Amino acid sequence: MEQYDVAVIGLGVLGSAAAYHAAQKGAKVLGLEQFELGHTRGASHDTSRIVRTSNFLPEYVSLAKSAYKDWAALEKAVDQHLLSITGGVVFFPDEEGASMNATEFTSSLDANDVPYELLDAAQVKSRWPQFDIADSVKTVYTADTGIVHASKVVAAMQYVARAHGAVIKDRTPVERVTPHPSGKGVIISTATGQEFHAGKVILTTDAWTNKLLAPLGVHIPLSVMQEQITYFKPTDVSAFESSKFPVWIWGGRECYYGFPCYGETTIKAGRDVANNFMTPAERTFVHSPRLLGELSSFMDSTMPDSGREALRTVTCQYTITPDRQFIISPLENCKDVILGLGAAHAFKFAPAFGRALAELAVDGETKEDVSTFGIPKSATCTSKL
Repeated sequence: MEQYDVAVIGLGVLGSAAAYHAAQKGAKVLGLEQFELGHTRGASHDTSRIVRTSNFLPEYVSLAKSAYKDWAALEKAVDQHLLSITGGVVFFPDEEGASMNATEFTSSLDANDVPYELLDAAQVKSRWPQFDIADSVKTVYTADTGIVHASKVVAAMQYVARAHGAVIKDRTPVERVTPHPSGKGVIISTATGQEFHAGKVILTTDAWTNKLLAPLGVHIPLSVMQEQITYFKPTDVSAFESSKFPVWIWGGRECYYGFPCYGETTIKAGRDVANNFMTPAERTFVHSPRLLGELSSFMDSTMPDSGREALRTVTCQYTITPDRQFIISPLENCKDVILGLGAAHAFKFAPAFGRALAELAVDGETKEDVSTFGIPKSATCTSKL
């Protein structure tokens, strides 16, 4: 049985980050992915992802600040430009049931000394006439917000992991993870009949997590859904170049977000958590015309453009934890298994998130404050392993 210090199961962005950080620390690392590398069945494919320090909760702002340092280190390691700073705005409409509150938001930034500007509607329209927002909308602008290229980031992390000796195997589904009879480490059993012994196992398996937790007697309440984003071609492409148009987030009853032009003559937008529930087995990969219609209607009211065209819609998968909280923690009943779940908003944190997982696996502790990212109280544990 091949033996490793650390095995990472699931090589989306979080697993790839954990693998490369663990390998950089000198551990003998195995990375296992059930599908082909760079697949489109999860949430780490396509092009752009928002990167920002701004967030509601101070612990996320703190982790995001660390992530910016890790983004820079990754760029240096692969000698690639991965992060583009564009500036970003978060809109807070005055409407009942709004998902965001400007006061809570800015308080979190103040607690972490993150600079920002609080703008009224007139100031927003003066800077970015592409927006048409009501006078009652409050806006927070952060200059350090930007974009990373999703698929390039994942490939870069896997490259660094391999460069430091990690063994990465794709198309290798894991059927079972069980404690080693000796009490030291974990046995990983694959669908192809292979078995591996690892001192620590990091599970970054997203919607497939509970399948691997079941033999350990653990269940995390997860909500899985198919989400979608759409690429639009604006009438005046030049007005939406990243030097003239920011990343944006709309915190109303429904939360929307979008990007300036990034590598092509389109702008990208989508709704966050549209609750289009379906399991991985039920995934259709066909976008919802209803959700596209709602997105297009929102865009028409917020960024009017009579000539704008919807060119293509791409689906992905969201896996939401209780309270949408991160999980970066060993299992309480099996400390050699470390769980990493990003609740469909972790890409911006990915290099720091993965580093924290790797530190827990290799060092037994992490430099980051993950005290609020434990196993949720709503999880069930029926095993006494």
